[in-house]
Amino acid sequence: MVMVGIGPGPGGAAPASAAGSLTMVALGDSSAAGPLVGTQNSLDCLRSSSNWPAVAARALGAQLTDVTCSGATTADLTGKRFGYIAPQLDAVTADTDIVTVAIGANDINMGGTVVGCTQPLPEPYGVSCKSWMTAGGDTTDSQLAAVRPKIVDAVNRIHAKAPGASVHLVGYLRYWDETGCYPTDPIWAVDAEWLQSIFDRTNAMIRQAAAESGATYIDIATPSTGHGVCAPYASKWVEGLVPTSVAAPYHPNQSGMDAAGAVVASAIGG
Repeated sequence: MVMVGIGPGPGGAAPASAAGSLTMVALGDSSAAGPLVGTQNSLDCLRSSSNWPAVAARALGAQLTDVTCSGATTADLTGKRFGYIAPQLDAVTADTDIVTVAIGANDINMGGTVVGCTQPLPEPYGVSCKSWMTAGGDTTDSQLAAVRPKIVDAVNRIHAKAPGASVHLVGYLRYWDETGCYPTDPIWAVDAEWLQSIFDRTNAMIRQAAAESGATYIDIATPSTGHGVCAPYASKWVEGLVPTSVAAPYHPNQSGMDAAGAVVASAIGG
């Protein structure tokens, strides 16, 4: 999911970080890449050098190859993003020890849905995005059902390329708790609840894909409860439409990356 970074060069993998004998490859979208957070090591992918894969790799003492890319969908795991960025799965080799995958939300246009729910007018003026986006029925579940086998296929490909690697599917942070916080963040309560339900259902789909493919699922949503868009500045892990720290709108900030990285490292190092 990305709605927008500046980096020294286009596309490609971030240089492998120095560490011990463990090798780790990070695949995924902007939830892992970290657009605008800290130093960006890829202009095209809006990828941070201090995103949660980097935080987790440091904690694990692993050498990281990070090919996460903002805006990525499951198609970019096996195909070239923008026609020239190598398929993310190319980074996985026979000697890879750990693979993390954070993908799925862009397949259902979650970023566009969130932006489409921003509302300059308070209730009862204007129209709830949930009402018009689900006028013909809520198609979220059917869309997610179509994404799940694509993630399963990607994990199967990883297992084939790196038979000894542990594969971890990482979900999305929690964005809204209960009622939202209009007008601080310009999404009505009913719409914030609906949007969070989509993130919840996306995480459930990823968990199911992990179970079907022999991967492990890492839950970062539960630990992030109370740290979402509406949290006070000091405890916020996810930014709203107008960020209060350096991060892309509706994306994790550095605190969120640090926290998610710690959860991921603990789950892998278990």
